[in-house]
Amino acid sequence: EFTWHRRYGHGDLDPFPPEERPEVRVKEGKGMVLLCDPPYHFPDDLSYRWLLNEFPVFITMDKRRFVSQTNGNLYIANVESSDKGNYSCFVSSPSITKSVFSKFIPLIPIPERTTKPYPADIIVQFKDIYTLMGQNVTLECFALGNPVPDIRWRKVLEPMPSTAEISTSGAVLKIFNIQLEDEGLYECEAENIKGKDKHQARIYVQAFPEWVEHINDTEVDIGSDLYWPCVATGKPIPTIRWLKNGYAYHKGELRLYDVTFENAGMYQCIAENTHGAIYANAELKILALAPTFEMNPMKKKILAAKGGRVIIECKPKAAPKPKFSWSKGTEWLVNSSRILIWEDGSLEINNITRNDGGVYTCFAENNRGKANSTGTLVITDPTRIILAPINADITVGENATMQCAASFDPALDLTFIWSFNGYVIDFNKENIHYQRNFMLDSNGELLIRNAQLKHAGRYTCTAQTIVDNSSASADLVVRGPPGPPGGLRIEDIRATSVALTWSRGSDNHSPISKYTIQTKTILSDDWKDAKTDPPIIEGNMEAAKAVDLIPWMEYEFRVVATNTLGIGEPSIPSNRIKTDGAAPNVAPSDVGGGGGSNRELTITWAPLSREYHYGNNFGYIVAFKPFDGVEWKKVTVTNPETGRYVHKDETMSPSTAFQVKVKAFNSKGDGPYSLIAVINSAQDAPSEAPTEVGVKVLSSSEISVHWKHVLEKIVESYQIRYWAAHDKEAAAHRVQVTSQEYSARLENLLPDTQYFVEVGACNSAGCGPPSDVIETFTKKAPPSQPPRIISSIRSGSRYIITWDHVVALSNESTVTGYKVLYRPDGQHDGKLFSTHKHSIEVPIPRDGEYVVEVRAHSDGGDGVVSQVKISGKPVTKDTFQLPTSF
Repeated sequence: EFTWHRRYGHGDLDPFPPEERPEVRVKEGKGMVLLCDPPYHFPDDLSYRWLLNEFPVFITMDKRRFVSQTNGNLYIANVESSDKGNYSCFVSSPSITKSVFSKFIPLIPIPERTTKPYPADIIVQFKDIYTLMGQNVTLECFALGNPVPDIRWRKVLEPMPSTAEISTSGAVLKIFNIQLEDEGLYECEAENIKGKDKHQARIYVQAFPEWVEHINDTEVDIGSDLYWPCVATGKPIPTIRWLKNGYAYHKGELRLYDVTFENAGMYQCIAENTHGAIYANAELKILALAPTFEMNPMKKKILAAKGGRVIIECKPKAAPKPKFSWSKGTEWLVNSSRILIWEDGSLEINNITRNDGGVYTCFAENNRGKANSTGTLVITDPTRIILAPINADITVGENATMQCAASFDPALDLTFIWSFNGYVIDFNKENIHYQRNFMLDSNGELLIRNAQLKHAGRYTCTAQTIVDNSSASADLVVRGPPGPPGGLRIEDIRATSVALTWSRGSDNHSPISKYTIQTKTILSDDWKDAKTDPPIIEGNMEAAKAVDLIPWMEYEFRVVATNTLGIGEPSIPSNRIKTDGAAPNVAPSDVGGGGGSNRELTITWAPLSREYHYGNNFGYIVAFKPFDGVEWKKVTVTNPETGRYVHKDETMSPSTAFQVKVKAFNSKGDGPYSLIAVINSAQDAPSEAPTEVGVKVLSSSEISVHWKHVLEKIVESYQIRYWAAHDKEAAAHRVQVTSQEYSARLENLLPDTQYFVEVGACNSAGCGPPSDVIETFTKKAPPSQPPRIISSIRSGSRYIITWDHVVALSNESTVTGYKVLYRPDGQHDGKLFSTHKHSIEVPIPRDGEYVVEVRAHSDGGDGVVSQVKISGKPVTKDTFQLPTSF
């Protein structure tokens, strides 16, 4: 690899010298520099990092440690004990992808009992830089100091370039794609508590030449003058020089006078500054020929309107430029007040009369020859507007008509063009509001339908032929509701009022009679009219107060103007503001309560909605006392959403009357108390347990519980608790029945399971003591096998259905018989038979199909169903039908 680079002159990076590097001792808290001293290298685009103790552990740069990419040195703002170690400068050359590193330098921090602060001292500085536009520029600035200084960058007296980036440590400023305007003085400032240090240097930005305008191939007439512009920008400003046919010719701006054939040739314009040169090439041709009308003959027929003006063009090709003369018929024309021969050969005739019609000839002559060309001038009647549009004044939504009629030469075609405020109306696009009246000949009447405010302005009708045109204008005023007021400002914000100022908008030609202030709060998306002071805001006012606002509420405001034609557009809404807080002035409603658990007083009320909070730290004060008591007891409830407070007191008598009242409060004060309500404290829960509790097992999943009522009057219900022996009592199920019931049915129990059951008496204060616990077992589950139907045989007027006996499994209840349901197909109800046999006779159905369902019966309940369908259709002989079993 080495030979390859040497051979092709690509670059080089020598190894570091083999000599050991001396150790460095530094007091803790002091700043220090480790020198890199890179070996011989080419080119100069090295990147530097520092190894600590071993490869590949590199030091990460931060506010305290910095590696300069200019000289490779490592700077430490103030040394800490953790900096101890062996350091090596690691140098890479990206252009030859080679790296080398120096011998290790031992760094030994010397401990200090107290490290002394010292001021910021900029040790890495940047020099004045000359750079080319579009390049990237890097400035380095690092300071020693204790504590570690902060580094700030700025461009003196100017804003920082938009492409500037500062490294996270703050020590490097990079400007990407630098522009000419980024030139200037740059400053870095380092500061800590002990002091600050500044450094400044200038960036000079230069630029390669660039064309602003350059030469292109050009033809000029012999004998004429030529200015050939060639302009470039750059910094320094480029000089311009010229070559002609490869030889030095001229410097600076090129102007040629009275050109001859000698001036023809290949020209090169060169713009150059210290950074380089750019070139532009072009050929200059010199033209010389006698006048000829071949390429551009005169028009054979020229039309002009009586009383108007015409220009007849005469443009032969000729070099040098010819002299021109004109004749009408046999008469030579000379310049007069009405006739003018232009320098370029054109003939102008003003105030045309009928007599000006005829044959005109243009003669052109130069030193190489002469030529002429002829055309006929025909005079037409002028186009005149005979019915001009007149000013109109309408209200929004009305229609307006703009009349326009013209006289013109019958041999020509006439068109009407309408423009609005200088812009031509496109009737295809604007056909909703603008229409033409095609019913009238040679008339351009314009209809404006359902006019809006935007249609007000100047309308111009132009009657036009190919020869001339004539225009007339009129103004349309559209009166309508006012435009939006502007500049809405909110001032003097109080608890229930704010002051508003605004500026009047357009009155749309109908005086503003009044303004309305509207508000919107977080409580609703609708704008509502606000109460104001004064109550009616006259149309000439531009300030008012909104009053009766809700304290401590977010509001937006807008202003709407009204005139006799309606309510206008609202202003842009104001910024959202919050009114000041105030003490509540509304009392909570629906105060009541009562009931609850033992020894409790439950007080309830309707919480106040957010709009009545009036301030932060909103809550309620609940006051209560026994009906004939003297002293009110007060409690604070801090949750603004709650509407309930439960007071517990073991000494409280049950079912005692209390007076209660509630008020709201916030950080500004208290509101009024509600009306006093009378409620009762909770009654006592029953104290007796039900007796004579018994259980009857009904099946594998149901039992019935019965008990004897307790004698206390205040029982409202009975509660049955039951749980399986393998569950915890805490997981017990509960069934509640009214105090009139003497028994309850428990369902969905597990088969062949031990259960515990107890009963208690309850009221609104709670449940009393439970009865003794009763132990019971549910029966085994009913048989899981369905009876297998063997046959269904028709015999005379009956069917005989036969099935196999069902044998119960060991964990199932013994079969005690069978239940048979005889029902019409599609219905649930039918006739139920019970039997101990394995067969049954049922009547033949009179009409349709019937279903016979068979299931085993046991103590544990009924088993799974089998079924067979039978039909009453007549048959010739006894039929054997296969059963359908499910």
